[in-house]
Amino acid sequence: MLELENVNAYYGESHILHGVSLTVSDGEVVCLLGRNGAGKTTTILTIMGYLKPRPGRILYHGRDIARLPPYAVARLGFGFVPQERGIFPSLTVRENLTVFARAGQTRRWSLERIYRLFPRLKEREPNLGFQLSGGEQQMLSIARALMLNPSLLLLDEPSEGLAPMIVREIIEVVKGLKQEGLAILLVEQNLRTALAVADRHHVMNKGEICFTGGSAELEHNDFVLRSYLSV
Repeated sequence: MLELENVNAYYGESHILHGVSLTVSDGEVVCLLGRNGAGKTTTILTIMGYLKPRPGRILYHGRDIARLPPYAVARLGFGFVPQERGIFPSLTVRENLTVFARAGQTRRWSLERIYRLFPRLKEREPNLGFQLSGGEQQMLSIARALMLNPSLLLLDEPSEGLAPMIVREIIEVVKGLKQEGLAILLVEQNLRTALAVADRHHVMNKGEICFTGGSAELEHNDFVLRSYLSV
């Protein structure tokens, strides 16, 4: 589905990504792990078109999308949940969910189904975005991305700053989406969250991928855990 080939990316003249290559297949959850500043969010932003590879290719179903603007990438079937959540503070929960909703190719997600997945959002439907807790804002951000009916969901640090109870709820949501066959690229620092949901893991350090493997391989690799994840 998604393939990155030797992707290099820059902020101005600062070289951030160094030859990043990875794949995400249909129905697969792939996790990018690493410390702050490792290049995880930059990888997501490059996929979404906010940065252009110099050089490198980003293929989606075999098509090179590296030069497309973000809105065009989103229209291909990408649902992006940014680290800062990006909800509209002056719109209600319902308005946040419906303002950019589209049928997409899958037509799986409707407002009613979102409320079944996140009952708390139904309870808070008339509330404005700024009136929500951090956990509720994260739920809303994920729900809004699902309302685009994406084929691929990109989640940037969905558990950051949340109470353990809310993190467990987010994990169960991601597991449910995985069971439905939705492809997910997940950026995380929380190793437990990553091990709970991902099929494969890429550990990043200084803009490079330094480990690729399954959960069992990562969990028992003391060198990688100590050197790159501070576990």
